[in-house]
Amino acid sequence: MEWLIWIGAAITLAGLGGLVWCILRVARARKKGLDDEALRDVVRKTVTLNMAALFCSVIGLMTVIMGVFLS
Repeated sequence: MEWLIWIGAAITLAGLGGLVWCILRVARARKKGLDDEALRDVVRKTVTLNMAALFCSVIGLMTVIMGVFLS
């Protein structure tokens, strides 16, 4: 079941990369000095991707834990 640990780690890293990307996207939008409505629009579009990346990270960590338990 070692392969399950590695697959889970890869999924977790993909989710973590998505979270970092979301953080950078909103930070860049804030640096641009957008007006309130434009900034809200960027954040609104990023929230969905942020939740998907968080879900991916959680599923990956659960896969790692299952691999450790089954090893």
